[in-house]
Amino acid sequence: MFDTLSDRLSATFKNLRGKGRLSEADIDATAREIRIALLEADVALPVVRAFIANVKERARGVEVSQALNPAQQVVKIVNEELVSILGGETRRLRFAKTAPTVIMLAGLQGAGKTTLAGKLGLWLKSQGHSPLLVACDLQRPNAVNQLSVVAERAGVSVYAPEPGNGVGDPVQVAKDSIEFAKAKVHDIVIVDTAGRLGIDQELMQQAADIRDAVSPDEILFVVDAMIGQDAVNTAEAFRDGVGFDGVVLSKLDGDARGGAALSIAHVTGKQVMFASNGEKLEDFDAFHPDRMASRILDMGDLLTLIEQAEKTFSQEEAAKMASKLSSSKGGKNFTLDDFLSQMEQVRKMGSISKLLGMLPGMGQIKDQINNIDERDIDRTAAIIKSMTPKERAEPTLINGSRRARIAKGSGVEVSAVKSLVERFFEARKMMSKMAQGGGMPGMPGMPGMGGGPGRQKKQVKQAKGKRKSGNPMKRKAEEAAAVERREQAAQGGAFGLPAQEDKNFELPDEFKKFM
Repeated sequence: MFDTLSDRLSATFKNLRGKGRLSEADIDATAREIRIALLEADVALPVVRAFIANVKERARGVEVSQALNPAQQVVKIVNEELVSILGGETRRLRFAKTAPTVIMLAGLQGAGKTTLAGKLGLWLKSQGHSPLLVACDLQRPNAVNQLSVVAERAGVSVYAPEPGNGVGDPVQVAKDSIEFAKAKVHDIVIVDTAGRLGIDQELMQQAADIRDAVSPDEILFVVDAMIGQDAVNTAEAFRDGVGFDGVVLSKLDGDARGGAALSIAHVTGKQVMFASNGEKLEDFDAFHPDRMASRILDMGDLLTLIEQAEKTFSQEEAAKMASKLSSSKGGKNFTLDDFLSQMEQVRKMGSISKLLGMLPGMGQIKDQINNIDERDIDRTAAIIKSMTPKERAEPTLINGSRRARIAKGSGVEVSAVKSLVERFFEARKMMSKMAQGGGMPGMPGMPGMGGGPGRQKKQVKQAKGKRKSGNPMKRKAEEAAAVERREQAAQGGAFGLPAQEDKNFELPDEFKKFM
């Protein structure tokens, strides 16, 4: 969603590099480019004005004029101001002192409230809670049925006593759900309310009645991040009519301009608390302003990447793989079965394109990342699963006839099987060297990674053979001298010492290591 904004800002900062100091004209030109980038991203005009004013004021200040690298200091200022308009610090859920904690979802129809209720329920379940989804959207056709299906997929309970489709009192359902949650020992109640195609008095009154009936601890306003500036107007109307405590952005993975996400927190004074960035129930997480600002400026989001890896990979499994790769056998214990297991774990983390996008500087190869075929992992898995257990354990056994059989079983070309095996050997060799502290192959060792300069072996130059003279008379004299030296060596030891008569003579231990 923020690709265009990110590209414009990156191009703007590129023009600042290499400048020892920034003039007034440089600051004005940079501010103008940033203003255009924000307006093109559909950021609200009051937000743009406040943002540019703060950036220009700080860029003219002491922190830039006395900096060793003014360009980097300006990037730092823009990053901090982005974090500020996105809400500053991460806002956490407030839980009631006495269970259950009631969370009410409000917003327009089509914003994704019902699906988001399931995502929030799954997220809270992973935190160790026992959430209950309550179907209070009794107007929209099949809304109750949809919530029941979403709850079943998320593995959480649902309270839906009314069939919906215009039948039932949503206020009474909301009231009864609290007693039901206490009886069934649910510590969190998530109330899914009805939405409309536009803001109207009936919607506001119904939402206010449900709010008064259940006294929610948190009212979350769900907004579609793709609807642009209208999202800000809707948020202001809900804030004045019903009130809310936090914002949830849905459809953040869309390709529309994402200015609404940058504007809501600043305009309404309410922070963005959660973000939904995909269709799967797992594509949901807490909103971190600093991490989002880092992504926009193409600095990556390594903290989120690490958190996703920790959720997917077990420490025991990681330690087991590390011991295989760092073993004395040079990683030969690492088999194709292990390779397949690692691939499946990475796949559980989500889209490969999204994972790569969290790495710093990946915006420069955005097109290549977007063109990654996610099905390549499935094809690789099919090839490995078409092998026998013995072939997976000993890939060196795979000859021409075996490759043909594997290719036929997995529905690929023979060349694809050969390429996979070759890439596996290269990857195993590289990972083994890294695990043993050798640094990246073909690269100088990184300090603290076991491959530093002190550990590198000195390259011994191969001695060249002794050159022979081109003069025949001189060459004959040199050959005669060499014969004479060999005869003397046969009669006595090195350095002119007498030859050793003891046939069992051995070098001392301190000299053996040099042999």
